[in-house]
Amino acid sequence: MAISGPAAVGKTTICDRLISDFAGSIHRLVTATTRKPRVSERDGVDYYFLDEVEFDEKLAHDSFLEHEIIHGNKYGILKETLLDSNKGGRDILLNIDVNGASSLKQFCHENRSLKDRVKTIFIKPKSLEDLRQRIKARGSESEEQIEIRLANAQKEILRARDFDFVFVSGDRNSDYKKVKNFYLSSKSNIKL
Repeated sequence: MAISGPAAVGKTTICDRLISDFAGSIHRLVTATTRKPRVSERDGVDYYFLDEVEFDEKLAHDSFLEHEIIHGNKYGILKETLLDSNKGGRDILLNIDVNGASSLKQFCHENRSLKDRVKTIFIKPKSLEDLRQRIKARGSESEEQIEIRLANAQKEILRARDFDFVFVSGDRNSDYKKVKNFYLSSKSNIKL
């Protein structure tokens, strides 16, 4: 299951709760980034934090299923990580941008062992002003970064129709219930 949406709509919180509540049947697919870790983030758990040289070397060796530059940082799904995760029999959870979700669906469609096994969710903000307040509350982005994230959010929202399940973010509990119910209703079809 791939969860997308603009920065600060609550994707990470929802993913953390799903992993906690369904520890035996779902696990997070760790993606790679050149972004600096936030205070609570750990390498290999939240992301594989790579420097530009490491990322570019993996890119040159065609190691990524998809990669994007988002908010000035590089992100990508390592093919090996996805294929290895699929062998465990547990459902896979990704917190991913809209372009990554599209590439993931295409890769899964073309790969026999993954074909038709990915479900995508898009979480829309109530408004751009609500999103601005959520980003500011995180306290980790400058005003310039906030403006970049808001501009990206406008573009991302236009792609929401490409997802299997779309909803407008409310509060943490109601958002989680929506995602949890979608997961449970489609669980028999998702082994990503």
